[in-house]
Amino acid sequence: MAKDSQQRLQAARLLTQGGDPSRAPPIFRRYGCTGCHQIPGIAGADGQVGGALSGLQKRVYIAGVINNTGDNLVHWIVSPQIFSPNSAMPKTGISEAEARDLAAYLYTH
Repeated sequence: MAKDSQQRLQAARLLTQGGDPSRAPPIFRRYGCTGCHQIPGIAGADGQVGGALSGLQKRVYIAGVINNTGDNLVHWIVSPQIFSPNSAMPKTGISEAEARDLAAYLYTH
């Protein structure tokens, strides 16, 4: 693994309190994230309903409504309506542990 990739992985694990990006691909598929979002590195994740999720680690805000922090991203994934009651993103049933893995993946891609 390249030094830059290792640094991003370490940073993502810190930001997400131990999220593991290697567990994320099947979680994205299981909960249908791929149908709404374009997700880098995930085959078939070419949805046009939600925003593209590439470069998330460089963004200031998540969905334009909350500061981009690991905890906020995890909480957004679990319950977006808490932050934005009119969000088109549904409550998915994703657990907090699964959301940490998804957040770690997004922060490394």
